[in-house]
Amino acid sequence: MKPRNQGPKLAILFACLVVAAAAVLCLIKFAYEPIAKKAFSSIAAGAQLGNIIFVVCIALAVIIPLIIAVKLCRLYNNKTDSESIIGSTMIGRLASSFREYKKYVYLTPLCVILESIMDTFIPLLTGILIDQGVKQTNMPFIIRIGLVLLGCAVVSLGLGMLTGLFSARCSAGYAANLRHDLFYKAQTYSFANIDKFSTGSIVTRLTTDVGNVQMAFMAAIRVAVRCPVMLILALMMSFSINSELSLVFLGAIPILGVGLFIIMKYSRPVFKKVFKMFDRLNTDVQENVRGVRVVKSFVREEHEKEKFGKDVDDIFFGFRKAERILAFNRPLMQFCMYGSKLLVCWLGARLIIESGETAMTTGQLSALLTYTLQILMSLMMLSQIFVMLTMSRASMDRVDEMLLETPTITDPEDPVTEVKDGSVTFKDVVFSYGKHGDKPVLDHVDLSIKSGETIGIIGGTGSSKSSFVSLIPRLYDVIGGSVEVGGVDVRDYDIEALRASVAMVLQKNEVFSGTIRENLLWGNPNATDEEIRHCCHIADADGFIMERPDGYDTFIEQSGTNVSGGQKQRLCIARALLKKPKILILDDSTSAVDTETDAKIRAGLKNYMPETTKFIIAQRISSVQDSDRIIVMDEGRVTAFGTHDELMKTSDIYREVYWSQQKGGERLEA
Repeated sequence: MKPRNQGPKLAILFACLVVAAAAVLCLIKFAYEPIAKKAFSSIAAGAQLGNIIFVVCIALAVIIPLIIAVKLCRLYNNKTDSESIIGSTMIGRLASSFREYKKYVYLTPLCVILESIMDTFIPLLTGILIDQGVKQTNMPFIIRIGLVLLGCAVVSLGLGMLTGLFSARCSAGYAANLRHDLFYKAQTYSFANIDKFSTGSIVTRLTTDVGNVQMAFMAAIRVAVRCPVMLILALMMSFSINSELSLVFLGAIPILGVGLFIIMKYSRPVFKKVFKMFDRLNTDVQENVRGVRVVKSFVREEHEKEKFGKDVDDIFFGFRKAERILAFNRPLMQFCMYGSKLLVCWLGARLIIESGETAMTTGQLSALLTYTLQILMSLMMLSQIFVMLTMSRASMDRVDEMLLETPTITDPEDPVTEVKDGSVTFKDVVFSYGKHGDKPVLDHVDLSIKSGETIGIIGGTGSSKSSFVSLIPRLYDVIGGSVEVGGVDVRDYDIEALRASVAMVLQKNEVFSGTIRENLLWGNPNATDEEIRHCCHIADADGFIMERPDGYDTFIEQSGTNVSGGQKQRLCIARALLKKPKILILDDSTSAVDTETDAKIRAGLKNYMPETTKFIIAQRISSVQDSDRIIVMDEGRVTAFGTHDELMKTSDIYREVYWSQQKGGERLEA
């Protein structure tokens, strides 16, 4: 959902604060020219040069960070949709998710810069107030400087509020867009891409990792902008007061920089390992929740508790190791901060006493101490930003990995958008889930199936029956040969057009939380109530649906926990029939129903959509023996292909399965 258009109000408020800030600066510059002269008297020969340096420093403090922000914003300035994600760098890809919130990316650093300028003037004015007002008991001067201080404080407060507002909107909107882009990217993945990422890993990336990136971004546009600006301005003011004492800071900065580099070097690999542990934890929790009935039936609760406890302990020890490294950050910062402050106080006090306040005044020392605090606090905040970026860098890499993942199945340049009929041809097909050198799952398969035929597929466990039918809607790509539908290679079709013509009821039936009607409308959103009931009647689902008080408006819980396995299968078959496909694939989709219901469903399918090509994978011979032709598969090869009578004569595997099932049935009857 797009944010409300409050641009005009924010623009007016921002303009007022900019005007107020400019007015305060002009007041200092023109109405209190002696202040400017005194502030720069140690580095400028005369009032004119001091005024020039004053203006130039302010201009540089505003313009340089703004130019950097504009340069960064150009990385994503022309990217407006989730398909424009791929950029030349990780920052470019992540920045593409700003979109409608990019105006706040400009406004937040600008407000931060102006706020920093206001905060920098306050100590300078306070020092002058002490030296020329309090010491000389000049009340009119105290009132004038007090009013200027009040103006700086009010403007700084207003800019701080705007900074918080802009950064909050920007970071929250950015996180929403980034999750949107990740989810939409996942929808473009092929099964091969999905196999690369576990479900738990994708969930972690969409939640924890995006949250870490959001926090890092908010810190970057606020603290990471404020710290260098404040550092530069405070250093500039410190050197203008006393260049010799300010050299203390130049000694502290290298010590802090080397320490931070060492901390980041050793902590970042630990955080990367910890986030992989989060993936494992999420995967284990999801498996446990989904299979809770199996866990309880096998009394494996204690085992699952131990496994979960091990995952939690691994994360705990991983974070503890990383935090131990990061713990050196604070004492290092405090050593630099308090050491610098102690040196400034000691050297400054000696300078005042020995010179009789000619080389340095009490007000200047007060201002210098405040600038010392600002400089060291800026360094401290920068160190904390480095820590946060170290933690979030692993998350950035993981989010970028999903954005950078290229779907293995894409549309061709000039795709075919219409499937002529349901004919299917396999031409010397070789397929493997791994690399080309891996053992093929399907090995040199050659078949030709006419449109409208009903094809049964039978074979032992692991004979690649599901892999065979997965190639028809191009859920995977072959590594050798070709699969043709309607006389056209499936790789030449528009993917959406091809899959719209193929309905597939998978071996693992999935229904979604919502009403039965909403689940069925997945097959055809425009289906009428009559069409829905007709398809449910064919799938033998209408009976149990109408027995429920709410009928087709009955709510199905997540994963269909309030319907049985057989009922779930029949709902999935009805959903596929509503699609009115040219090819219908039933992957062992009647395994959970009894033989009588199976026979009813097959009878209904035989008379419904006679022009549709039907593939029926089954373990029971009775489910496929009435098919026009039957495929017998064994270890990725088609060992036989023909009618039931033909296979009884020519296929040892088919005949063996048939007689074993027949004898089993006879024993049950006896």
